[in-house]
Amino acid sequence: MTTTSTAPAPADRATGGQPPERRGLLLATILAGQFMALLDVFIVNVAAPGLRADLNASDAAVQLVVAGYTIAYAVLLITGARLGGRYGPGRLHLAGLAVFTAASLACGLAPGSGPLIAFRLAQGAGAALMLPQVLSLIQRTFHGQERTRALTLFAAVLATGAVAGQVAGGVLINADLFGLGWRPVFLLNVPIGLVLLAVGLWAVPLRRPGGTDRARGLDLPGLVLLTAAVLALTVPLVLGQERDWPAWCLLSLALGAVLTGLFARYETLLARRGGAPLISPRVLTSPGVVVAATRIFLAMAVNGAVLFTLSLHFQGPPSQGGLGYGALRTGLMFVPTALAFGAASLLWRAFPARLHAALPATGFLLSAAGLLWTGLLLRNGDSGGALLPMAFALNGCGLAFAYGPTLTRALGLVAPADAADASGVTAMATQLGMLVGIAAVGTLFLNRAEATGSTAQGVWAAAAVLAVTGVAGAAAGAARRPRGR
Repeated sequence: MTTTSTAPAPADRATGGQPPERRGLLLATILAGQFMALLDVFIVNVAAPGLRADLNASDAAVQLVVAGYTIAYAVLLITGARLGGRYGPGRLHLAGLAVFTAASLACGLAPGSGPLIAFRLAQGAGAALMLPQVLSLIQRTFHGQERTRALTLFAAVLATGAVAGQVAGGVLINADLFGLGWRPVFLLNVPIGLVLLAVGLWAVPLRRPGGTDRARGLDLPGLVLLTAAVLALTVPLVLGQERDWPAWCLLSLALGAVLTGLFARYETLLARRGGAPLISPRVLTSPGVVVAATRIFLAMAVNGAVLFTLSLHFQGPPSQGGLGYGALRTGLMFVPTALAFGAASLLWRAFPARLHAALPATGFLLSAAGLLWTGLLLRNGDSGGALLPMAFALNGCGLAFAYGPTLTRALGLVAPADAADASGVTAMATQLGMLVGIAAVGTLFLNRAEATGSTAQGVWAAAAVLAVTGVAGAAAGAARRPRGR
């Protein structure tokens, strides 16, 4: 059994022997980059109406501007993780940050919808190079309680980035800085990215990994299979709902499932032949990793679906059961969720260690209770009053307990040499969870709203299904818990 010691450990060769003060700056730098990239997933949703009018863009073009980032990001995540393991997570993080920053500038200056779509794809590619390295750098740089604290901050940033995107988008659009309309949504990333690059060149270790990390090949056939599988799965999940699920979406999902099976079979055979598969078998067989990936997937599915469905309900016209809120007010509605998630993410370690293993299941049940409460408060078209923030906070607290301890316990059992693969697996679970939650529960919400003429009824249906998802998350791994760290 692999254990994580709380005693200081020698710095991994890939960290360049970071002194304590530089480790703190490293963590701040990579988490700030993560926050910026996550914020960009959501901030463009608020800018879509102004973007459509200014560029005279079609609905399909606007949809691709919003979705292109997510598609490129999801498709290239595992590739980014593997490149980080081969050439060094620090190098790849800064390279991705540079691509993301340059693409943000290009997005802000884009003369039309076509170039903007291309630049959004480039932004997503930059994020896919940058974000998998965050967990990898944490795994390689921090040890014992330092690692636990770093992972706790990682979880808090992950949650608040989504809500911050909604709020920041509303603020920037309402402010109309320099008369630029939607463009500051992208241009804001440029000065932040340049500062992070300057600091990162000093704080982020740039040495290449040695030994087996560097010797492992890229497994190009595996990369091709996985990329094709993820593309076949993500494109219909992102675009299908808006297009009323045409036949090609269903065929693409089926093809994605087949390609996933082929990828798993190829990787298994490659490992048996002594090759270097894209994802190390040691990661998938490490105690608790599969259960952790499942729970992370379910937690992010709930998070993504809640943001999507409630945003539509809050901004929907009262004639259709919505509350008619503006973009800024809608974003601010989710602040209790973010605050509760952030606080619970920071505080769960204060519980006695013997309770940590039970926190994920407890968290999922708290989330389920908060979601049912939310659905009951909103189902008749009411605003929810003072009780709604409490329901949101309960859901946020529950998701934090479900996510943070799960991630920390699982990654604590993965060797630093497998950090890149573990980062890719957890990042993929996070992204696919959000996509599946938005697509599946979003479709249920829209269908129910159309059938009843009320988005409030759509919220109630979505809340009920998400509560069941929370119960499933609590049950996941109940028969076989990860062994202690």
